[in-house]
Amino acid sequence: MSTSPSLRVAIVGSGPAGFYAAEALQKATPGLAIDLIDRLPTPFGLVRGGVAPDHPKIKSVTRIFDRIATQPGFRYLGHVRVGTDVTIDELRARYHVLILCYGAETDRNLGIPGEQLAGSHAATEFVAWYNGHPDYADRTFDLAQREAAVVGIGNVAMDVARILAKPTTVLAGTDLADHALQALAASQVQTIHLVARRGPVQAACTTPELRELGELEGVDVVVDPRDLELDPASEAELAAMDDRNPAKNLEVLREWAARPRTDAKRQVVLHFNASPVSLAGREHVEGMTIVRNRLEADGQGGVKAVPTDETKTLPVGLVFRSVGYKGKALAGVPFDDRRGVVPNIGGRVVAQADSTAVVPGLYVAGWIKRGPQGIIGTNKLCATDTVTQVLADIAAGALPAVADNVTPIDALLAARHVRVTSWADWQTLDQAEQARGAASGRPRLKITTIDEMLSIIAAGT
Repeated sequence: MSTSPSLRVAIVGSGPAGFYAAEALQKATPGLAIDLIDRLPTPFGLVRGGVAPDHPKIKSVTRIFDRIATQPGFRYLGHVRVGTDVTIDELRARYHVLILCYGAETDRNLGIPGEQLAGSHAATEFVAWYNGHPDYADRTFDLAQREAAVVGIGNVAMDVARILAKPTTVLAGTDLADHALQALAASQVQTIHLVARRGPVQAACTTPELRELGELEGVDVVVDPRDLELDPASEAELAAMDDRNPAKNLEVLREWAARPRTDAKRQVVLHFNASPVSLAGREHVEGMTIVRNRLEADGQGGVKAVPTDETKTLPVGLVFRSVGYKGKALAGVPFDDRRGVVPNIGGRVVAQADSTAVVPGLYVAGWIKRGPQGIIGTNKLCATDTVTQVLADIAAGALPAVADNVTPIDALLAARHVRVTSWADWQTLDQAEQARGAASGRPRLKITTIDEMLSIIAAGT
């Protein structure tokens, strides 16, 4: 498909959705001018800041992103905060197409008493901390506690539990942030409780992530066999599923339930059909009360959790909630606060939720489009679907006009003294991190402050 060489596209967010959107556009229109904008000098979004350090194969997707970034017409504009350094309206005045791929940056709360106590955290904070994200590198977590709880049973919850339980002698061979490696080496956490609102059939984690818990050296996984006795509604749900993941999860859990206990130093205890109702403590978490749930058919082919009168208190001093990510509003962009996404139809942004009034030239892809679901590869299909809408609008002449005399984005940011970083600057950082890692036998040693990143970039230019 051919387009005018003057057509300009901006993509906000350099995670998988952003790169896959750029790739789809490049394939349709080689040489198209694409600016990929991110608030950090480092690209890759959750691939860098969210994927567990002991999962290096998943991170290898960055090789594809490297190729996308070297195509003609592509530019990386790093260290640019959309909404602060430049507004959405200013971007729309300079680009014919603006695709928002900034993800879901916040977490959902439990909404229970005591959630504000010290020692109560979002799992997203912990994940960003051990991955060396600059916004979270200075956080502290009370790893002197003997017992911790992770609320949720998705892949992020699995990651948090595994990193807490895994020997640091193994983690020392990964790109885990150095500050996290030191803190985890001194950790006193011995028991990690995984609390799941519903049963094993409804567990959101993938089987490979679940299975890893049972393969950890020096760790016992504890499963109550009674939790694996399925209620009629769960049996019906499982029987109707096309997805084999829940059945495989159930097999793994039943295997663990039959295992004899050892005297392992650490243990991971799974609590199914349980919900936290309160956190106790004066200033710091001293315990978490959970209620036993009963599962009932929800009338839509699934099950719902109904609390019973049975409760118990877990003696935890550290709690991580992992009950879902949520997008946040960006000035100048419609937002559906209930769902935590930008309202859209197939990737075209609409004026408000339940509206069909399209905002010309404005699009979304990734989690901010569909919500926090799917794996990295899911973003490729999502981004491609959005780009299909973009190409259709280009062909139909439905894009808004951009004035020729508007101040270019480079000049605008320079006038505001924004130190914009390039793809070459990222390569300088990448090489520096790998060199530091090689000195200690690790794949890389992450730079965790923006000031140091900028200093290294300045020294390398």
